[in-house]
Amino acid sequence: MNPIIKGGLFGMLAITVYLLVVIVTTPALLPQNAIKAVFILNSPIIIGTGMGVGLQIYLAEYGKKMGCNLKIKRTLGGNSGGTVVTSFFSFFSLIPLGCCGWWLYAISFLPSIFGSGFSAVLINYSQPLAYLGLVVIFSFNGLTILKIMNEKKKHNLQYK
Repeated sequence: MNPIIKGGLFGMLAITVYLLVVIVTTPALLPQNAIKAVFILNSPIIIGTGMGVGLQIYLAEYGKKMGCNLKIKRTLGGNSGGTVVTSFFSFFSLIPLGCCGWWLYAISFLPSIFGSGFSAVLINYSQPLAYLGLVVIFSFNGLTILKIMNEKKKHNLQYK
């Protein structure tokens, strides 16, 4: 499959999964209202996550086509971790609107797991932490780009 198409499909899949989680965890709102609310508050995070995942898939496929040894599994694992962290923190900002009510239940366990001080930081700074997750996603993409560039240089030097 074409790397651009595959990257686009996975990016759209990431956005779709994010929206499905919002719908499933928000039984108090109609699905269209939950989606509207999430796009009002978190559209940069939703779009950034989709773009980051799509770009990583594109880079992985592009690297494979070029014959680069990128250790893709480790890179995708790091990017997936960034995606999960970004999504997790972005859901906290939706709770005051009535979205993602299930997350209220999850948050109730935070003090017993992390302590009340750390839990307060997680909740109060959920939006900046979600953006930090985007930085992680795009940092892994940057590392992948550097690896591809280094592999291209190695291949060019070997064939000269």
